Amino acid sequence: MDSITQGFIRAFELIFHLNAELFGIILLSLKVSGLALVIATLAGLPLGAMLGLKRFPGRNLAISAVNTLMGLPPVVVGLFVYLILSRKGPLGFLGLLYSPTAMIIAQSILAIPIVTALCHSAIVNVDPLIRQASRTLGATQRQETLAIIHEARYGIISAIVAAFGRVMAEVGSILIVGGNIAGYTRVMTTTIALETDKGNFELALALGIILLLLSFIVNAVLHAIQRKGMVATQ
Repeated sequence: MDSITQGFIRAFELIFHLNAELFGIILLSLKVSGLALVIATLAGLPLGAMLGLKRFPGRNLAISAVNTLMGLPPVVVGLFVYLILSRKGPLGFLGLLYSPTAMIIAQSILAIPIVTALCHSAIVNVDPLIRQASRTLGATQRQETLAIIHEARYGIISAIVAAFGRVMAEVGSILIVGGNIAGYTRVMTTTIALETDKGNFELALALGIILLLLSFIVNAVLHAIQRKGMVATQ
């Protein structure tokens, strides 16, 4: 019990003393996950809007596929990206394996279906009267689309926040494609796994505390957005 208490004490000391290694890992985690989230949003929002607003052959199949991909096993994604970026893979000449770029690619693949599916859900749940009112007022197709997206904005923001929480907690895929290289590809989740195996609980606990704090902030923001959306629709 004393060793556990000492571990927590040392963990908080690392945090409050602004340990360089600790904050380097945190900053890299935020950079990788942040860029993956930007890519996922730029790809997922238009896809979600298209699935929600357009009617085309195979639409229901595409929606089912996106919903299925939300549950992609991270290690499978990591394996797929590894094979693509490995020396013998089709993109091996780029030399991206075991780099932050490879980690961003893996996280983006995991996040895009989440953003797409949740944005689609938010858009299809918009009151049909919004579309009818836009058409009655002579809005163009683009203006009508923007009006619907604006009405679904709280759901869309919730989708982005949920995707951010997903990528921040990811470990399997980025461990495969990043290699967990100290000072280069070592992020919070992979460091926690490594340091726990090594018995270095102080750093693992410090990162775990930071990760839990970030998770709490993400969920608090998501809850606030959902409440604001519920109030706005009443």
